[in-house]
Amino acid sequence: MIAAPELKHFATLKVEIDSPQEVGVSVHGERRVIPIIGGSIEADGWQGKVLRGGADCQLIVSPTLSHLDARYVVELEDGTLIYIHNRAIRVASADATEKIKAGIPVDPELIYFRCNPVFETSSESMQWITERVFVGTGIRRPDLVELALFEVL
Repeated sequence: MIAAPELKHFATLKVEIDSPQEVGVSVHGERRVIPIIGGSIEADGWQGKVLRGGADCQLIVSPTLSHLDARYVVELEDGTLIYIHNRAIRVASADATEKIKAGIPVDPELIYFRCNPVFETSSESMQWITERVFVGTGIRRPDLVELALFEVL
Protein backbone atom coordinates (compact mmCIF):
# COMPACT_ATOMS: atom_id res chain seq x y z
CA MET A 1 0.00 0.00 0.00
CA ILE A 2 1.21 3.51 -0.77
CA ALA A 3 1.71 5.62 2.36
CA ALA A 4 -0.59 8.58 2.98
CA PRO A 5 1.07 11.97 2.52
CA GLU A 6 2.02 14.04 5.52
CA LEU A 7 1.23 17.71 6.09
CA LYS A 8 3.66 20.45 7.07
CA HIS A 9 2.43 23.84 8.26
CA PHE A 10 3.21 26.45 5.59
CA ALA A 11 1.51 29.71 6.57
CA THR A 12 -1.32 31.37 8.45
CA LEU A 13 -3.38 34.00 6.68
CA LYS A 14 -5.80 36.55 8.06
CA VAL A 15 -7.75 37.93 5.12
CA GLU A 16 -9.79 41.05 5.83
CA ILE A 17 -13.03 41.34 3.88
CA ASP A 18 -15.57 44.04 3.08
CA SER A 19 -19.35 43.81 2.78
CA PRO A 20 -20.52 41.28 0.21
CA GLN A 21 -21.85 42.30 -3.16
CA GLU A 22 -25.03 40.24 -3.43
CA VAL A 23 -25.50 39.33 -7.09
CA GLY A 24 -28.50 37.12 -6.32
CA VAL A 25 -29.77 33.71 -7.30
CA SER A 26 -28.86 32.54 -10.80
CA VAL A 27 -29.07 29.25 -12.64
CA HIS A 28 -25.97 28.02 -10.72
CA GLY A 29 -26.97 29.15 -7.21
CA GLU A 30 -26.73 32.26 -5.07
CA ARG A 31 -23.76 34.38 -6.20
CA ARG A 32 -21.87 36.70 -3.85
CA VAL A 33 -18.64 38.63 -4.43
CA ILE A 34 -16.75 39.59 -1.28
CA PRO A 35 -14.02 42.22 -1.71
CA ILE A 36 -10.67 41.50 -0.03
CA ILE A 37 -9.32 44.67 1.59
CA GLY A 38 -6.18 43.61 3.45
CA GLY A 39 -4.76 41.23 5.97
CA SER A 40 -1.58 39.40 6.91
CA ILE A 41 0.39 36.25 6.20
CA GLU A 42 2.85 34.64 8.62
CA ALA A 43 5.11 31.66 8.04
CA ASP A 44 8.29 30.19 9.48
CA GLY A 45 10.91 32.89 8.91
CA TRP A 46 8.88 35.35 6.84
CA GLN A 47 5.71 37.42 6.85
CA GLY A 48 3.81 39.83 4.69
CA LYS A 49 0.52 41.52 3.98
CA VAL A 50 -2.56 40.76 1.91
CA LEU A 51 -3.02 43.51 -0.66
CA ARG A 52 -6.33 45.25 -1.30
CA GLY A 53 -8.00 44.38 -4.57
CA GLY A 54 -8.75 40.67 -4.50
CA ALA A 55 -12.14 39.05 -4.12
CA ASP A 56 -13.81 35.88 -2.94
CA CYS A 57 -16.45 34.84 -5.47
CA GLN A 58 -18.89 32.62 -3.64
CA LEU A 59 -21.58 30.37 -4.99
CA ILE A 60 -24.06 29.06 -2.46
CA VAL A 61 -25.26 25.97 -4.29
CA SER A 62 -27.59 24.63 -1.60
CA PRO A 63 -28.72 25.67 1.88
CA THR A 64 -25.69 23.82 3.29
CA LEU A 65 -22.96 23.90 0.60
CA SER A 66 -20.92 26.87 -0.66
CA HIS A 67 -18.18 26.87 -3.29
CA LEU A 68 -15.57 29.58 -2.70
CA ASP A 69 -13.12 30.93 -5.28
CA ALA A 70 -10.76 33.59 -3.87
CA ARG A 71 -8.02 35.37 -5.81
CA TYR A 72 -5.65 37.86 -4.23
CA VAL A 73 -2.03 38.95 -3.89
CA VAL A 74 0.26 38.98 -0.87
CA GLU A 75 3.41 41.07 -0.54
CA LEU A 76 6.24 39.73 1.60
CA GLU A 77 8.54 41.92 3.68
CA ASP A 78 11.20 41.88 0.95
CA GLY A 79 8.73 43.06 -1.71
CA THR A 80 8.08 39.61 -3.20
CA LEU A 81 4.58 39.36 -4.68
CA ILE A 82 2.66 36.09 -4.60
CA TYR A 83 -0.65 35.55 -6.40
CA ILE A 84 -2.96 33.14 -4.61
CA HIS A 85 -5.89 31.32 -6.21
CA ASN A 86 -7.71 29.55 -3.42
CA ARG A 87 -10.67 27.26 -4.09
CA ALA A 88 -12.64 25.95 -1.15
CA ILE A 89 -15.83 24.34 0.03
CA ARG A 90 -17.75 25.34 3.10
CA VAL A 91 -20.41 23.05 4.53
CA ALA A 92 -22.66 24.08 7.40
CA SER A 93 -26.24 23.69 8.48
CA ALA A 94 -28.76 25.88 6.68
CA ASP A 95 -29.10 27.98 9.85
CA ALA A 96 -25.32 28.47 10.17
CA THR A 97 -25.08 29.37 6.46
CA GLU A 98 -27.75 32.05 6.90
CA LYS A 99 -25.90 33.45 9.95
CA ILE A 100 -22.62 33.59 8.00
CA LYS A 101 -24.40 35.46 5.19
CA ALA A 102 -25.85 37.91 7.72
CA GLY A 103 -22.44 38.53 9.33
CA ILE A 104 -23.36 36.79 12.58
CA PRO A 105 -20.52 34.82 14.23
CA VAL A 106 -20.85 31.02 14.06
CA ASP A 107 -18.87 28.49 16.08
CA PRO A 108 -16.09 27.25 13.71
CA GLU A 109 -16.61 23.70 15.02
CA LEU A 110 -19.98 23.68 13.22
CA ILE A 111 -18.46 24.38 9.80
CA TYR A 112 -16.44 22.20 7.43
CA PHE A 113 -14.18 24.67 5.58
CA ARG A 114 -11.35 23.19 3.46
CA CYS A 115 -9.32 24.79 0.71
CA ASN A 116 -6.71 24.13 -1.97
CA PRO A 117 -4.54 27.21 -2.64
CA VAL A 118 -2.33 27.47 -5.73
CA PHE A 119 0.49 30.02 -5.87
CA GLU A 120 2.22 32.02 -8.62
CA THR A 121 5.32 34.17 -8.19
CA SER A 122 8.30 35.39 -10.17
CA SER A 123 10.52 35.18 -7.07
CA GLU A 124 13.33 32.65 -7.45
CA SER A 125 13.52 32.03 -3.71
CA MET A 126 9.77 31.29 -3.49
CA GLN A 127 9.49 29.38 -6.79
CA TRP A 128 9.24 26.09 -4.90
CA ILE A 129 5.68 26.94 -3.76
CA THR A 130 4.54 26.80 -7.40
CA GLU A 131 5.74 23.20 -7.51
CA ARG A 132 3.90 21.82 -4.49
CA VAL A 133 0.36 20.91 -3.47
CA PHE A 134 -1.18 22.76 -0.53
CA VAL A 135 -4.36 22.25 1.47
CA GLY A 136 -5.86 24.26 4.25
CA THR A 137 -8.62 24.79 6.70
CA GLY A 138 -10.43 28.00 7.44
CA ILE A 139 -12.57 29.92 9.86
CA ARG A 140 -15.04 32.52 8.59
CA ARG A 141 -15.47 35.51 10.91
CA PRO A 142 -17.83 38.43 10.15
CA ASP A 143 -15.02 40.66 8.77
CA LEU A 144 -12.14 38.21 8.43
CA VAL A 145 -11.22 34.79 7.06
CA GLU A 146 -8.49 32.92 8.92
CA LEU A 147 -6.64 30.21 6.99
CA ALA A 148 -4.08 27.64 8.09
CA LEU A 149 -2.24 26.34 5.02
CA PHE A 150 -0.24 23.12 4.83
CA GLU A 151 2.21 21.73 2.30
CA VAL A 152 1.40 18.17 1.28
CA LEU A 153 4.64 16.21 1.63
